[in-house]
Amino acid sequence: MKRLYKLLLIISLLFMTSCAAVEDQGSQPDYESTKKMMVDMLKTDEGKKSIQEVLSDEEVKQEIVLEQALVKETIQQVLTSEKGKEFWQELMQDPEFAKAFAESLQTEVEKILKNLMKDPEYQGMMMDILQDPEMEQAALDLMKSKEYRQQVMNIMADAFESPYFKAQVNEILGKVASEQMKKEAAKEGEDQEDEKQE
Repeated sequence: MKRLYKLLLIISLLFMTSCAAVEDQGSQPDYESTKKMMVDMLKTDEGKKSIQEVLSDEEVKQEIVLEQALVKETIQQVLTSEKGKEFWQELMQDPEFAKAFAESLQTEVEKILKNLMKDPEYQGMMMDILQDPEMEQAALDLMKSKEYRQQVMNIMADAFESPYFKAQVNEILGKVASEQMKKEAAKEGEDQEDEKQE
């Protein structure tokens, strides 16, 4: 903690000294020049070393950890409050934000869902939902919709373009053709025997 105070004291002294020099010249320092000076001081080896010393101090680390707990608690309170819920509802109406937010959480949500799928209680609840007559009707209505049928057509078109799928279809068609040829050959053989017997 003492190191933090020392660093702040050094920075404030440098800041005051630089301000005093400017006042002697008869003009007030503007924001940009002060900012540039502070950034320059922090970029020096001494500035970097001072910051590293402060951040490596155990007391400072402890305060940072305590502040993280406070931040976490504050965020939880804000998110669960009515204003927080309204804020998130408004924020989620922005398509770009909703997309970015969903993408950032996608891997975590997938892990949660995979773990839930292994849970027998969750599986039972899902079966109850899927067997609900209203849910069945909603699924049927969805399958009858133009959008769903278009999506199925797109999936089928993509599948037909796949080299693996084409190879499987060719293999199946080859088997069907050879079986058909065997049946026709057997039928022709039977027809010829019938003609000979007559």
